[in-house]
Amino acid sequence: MLISANLSLSLNPSIKMPPKTFSIFPSLPSLPHQFQNPFSNSHLHFKTHLPKFSLIKCSATAAPNSDPQLHGNPQNPPTQVPISGSETGTEGAGAAAPTRGQLFLEHHQAQAASKLVLAANKKRKKKEKLSGSFKGLNSVDCCYGCGAPLQIQEVDAPGFVDPDTYALKKKHRQLKTVICGRCRLLSHGHMITAVGGHGGYAGGKQFVTAEELRDKLSHLRHEKALIVKLVDIVDFYGSFLSRVRDLTGANPIILVVTKIDLLPKGTDMNCVGDWIVEATTKKKLNVLSVHLTSSKSLVGISGVVAETQEEKKGRDVYIMGSANVGKSAFITALLMLMGERDPVAAAAQKYKPIQSAVPGTTLGPIPIDAFFSGGKLYDTPGVHLHHRQGAVVPTDDLPLLAPRSRLKGRSIPSNRDTISGARGMEGFSIFWGGLVRVDVLKVLPCTRLTFYGPKALQIHIVPTAEADEFYKKEIGLMLTPPTSKQRAESWNGLETERRLQLRFDDPDRPSSDIAISGLGWITIEPISKELRMSDPIPELPDDNELHFNVHVPKPVEIFVRSPLPVGKSGSEWYQYRELTEQEEEFRPKWYY
Repeated sequence: MLISANLSLSLNPSIKMPPKTFSIFPSLPSLPHQFQNPFSNSHLHFKTHLPKFSLIKCSATAAPNSDPQLHGNPQNPPTQVPISGSETGTEGAGAAAPTRGQLFLEHHQAQAASKLVLAANKKRKKKEKLSGSFKGLNSVDCCYGCGAPLQIQEVDAPGFVDPDTYALKKKHRQLKTVICGRCRLLSHGHMITAVGGHGGYAGGKQFVTAEELRDKLSHLRHEKALIVKLVDIVDFYGSFLSRVRDLTGANPIILVVTKIDLLPKGTDMNCVGDWIVEATTKKKLNVLSVHLTSSKSLVGISGVVAETQEEKKGRDVYIMGSANVGKSAFITALLMLMGERDPVAAAAQKYKPIQSAVPGTTLGPIPIDAFFSGGKLYDTPGVHLHHRQGAVVPTDDLPLLAPRSRLKGRSIPSNRDTISGARGMEGFSIFWGGLVRVDVLKVLPCTRLTFYGPKALQIHIVPTAEADEFYKKEIGLMLTPPTSKQRAESWNGLETERRLQLRFDDPDRPSSDIAISGLGWITIEPISKELRMSDPIPELPDDNELHFNVHVPKPVEIFVRSPLPVGKSGSEWYQYRELTEQEEEFRPKWYY
């Protein structure tokens, strides 16, 4: 409805009012006392009238006795001031009216703004879609021991709970305190695998693939989180996860090296810490810091707790690493130390993830309320790598690959061996259980190989000409794993052969390590001090090279690296690299 109104105020009664005055109010209350002078209520006239549809036009006349600076000369007749339109009163054609160019620009600006909004919405929906699977897992009740969704249908599958127990816990809203049947068996030493596919484990039922477990971590690159990445010192290169940035994105990383209590007695941790930082830098992984820890003896755990609290900054904390690297044991030690000062972490110790020697124990992200200041601690499924020995060894033989006590190097040849002569070990083959065979092609008379790995794997030396026949005859018997002839029938053997030419510059220090993924490493000493005590120093070859053939199962990977300084002699021959000021500034610090 459009209303046309003209209002005229005057102190002179002789001035006639406009013929008609329109208002939407039937009457107007009287003005307050302070506004009645010089205007009087008797001079205000209001009339009601039903308005017609017309254009709105407003005009104002100045009072005769008002301020001349505001209203001009009072002798002149009042003038009307148009509110809209041009001086002639034409609607929509004045200086205030938009031109066609302005309308064109406004149209395109609106289109550009709408494109920005659509792009932002599309990006948000894509992020929600990528993280939707992970958020869906949180909405499902899972076993606090392994992270598998609870279910009552399949008895052998992970996450199975007795139907009566499930109904009772659900009634009292206590499903977060339920542990599945598989976790109960694992805690009593049973070897029950559940991961198959590329990088999984043979034998038993395979309820989830290694690729599916890896996909459960893909959302991390889109989240704001703090990553604690675990690496096994016994299998440093094999468990390193060199492509971890594909999973974590740009999130900050704290590198934690586990199981340092397994290193030989007398090892200088200063040398080991420097070696780890050098290896991490060569792999081009930028980390906040490096921590040498032991979940069993709690060495170095307090340093991880302090830095986690400092770098968390309200974010969730994710514990990551390859399968069987010790994540669950590390979380147990972490909660134990945090619980001394944090009541939330102390309460979380009652329902912590299960520990087992079976790779692939954790099948889903396990959220743990561990911080009084907010945020969660996540135990994540291990990243299963197909190039480790655990992926090819029979399930029941997996415990043989895990060292249970401090490593002690076994050297070949030792002072008790009968190998002698001008060529030393040339022409001999060394079997490391049924998993590794090393053919010695070219060495010095005093060259020595020292094996660091699980004690369950025995070492045997035979002439290379008899090595093939010896392996076929003794696999499953003297050469284990596999630990029986029945398991050896399905064993594919040592199908991968790699020729290694190792060069050395200083004969008084080890030349390099041959690391077997998922097992341990072999240190190569060109000239052993113990072996040359009674013999003169031999003449060095012109090329300063040692040649070996290394045989392993088909998917297992072999790494050649700089020697790890272990034992009492490690600190004697280890050399610290001189650093520039820039390298010193950006090089991560290590803590023990």
